[in-house]
Amino acid sequence: MNRVPYLLLTFFLGVAPAFAQVPTPNRPAYEAELIQLSEILGALHYLRPLCGGAEQGQWRVEMQALIDAAQLPGDKRGLLVTSFNRGYISYEQTYRTCTPAAREAIRRFLDEGARLSRDIALRYGN
Repeated sequence: MNRVPYLLLTFFLGVAPAFAQVPTPNRPAYEAELIQLSEILGALHYLRPLCGGAEQGQWRVEMQALIDAAQLPGDKRGLLVTSFNRGYISYEQTYRTCTPAAREAIRRFLDEGARLSRDIALRYGN
């Protein structure tokens, strides 16, 4: 599981110029995927330490890398931050201890985050 944060960071640093080149002024084509990925990062930021994950704070670092790489205007950056916080808070309200369901959610989020990263890179990377 530890390779996923580096996969995400590599993706974000590798395709940052592609984000700036998307011509749609109102809503970039990848915005919905970035919002979904932000929410996943927020959920992982809460769940991984709850279940003994060693990467304390790593998911917040990944989120900052996403924000920096996307080079979005302030209001769009705010959408990503809000999504991250929503992911964190929703799982904070649901899980107080690590359970089998929490571990399964982590597994699914890691898989989905990796899939989203690959898809975004394939569609919008240069």
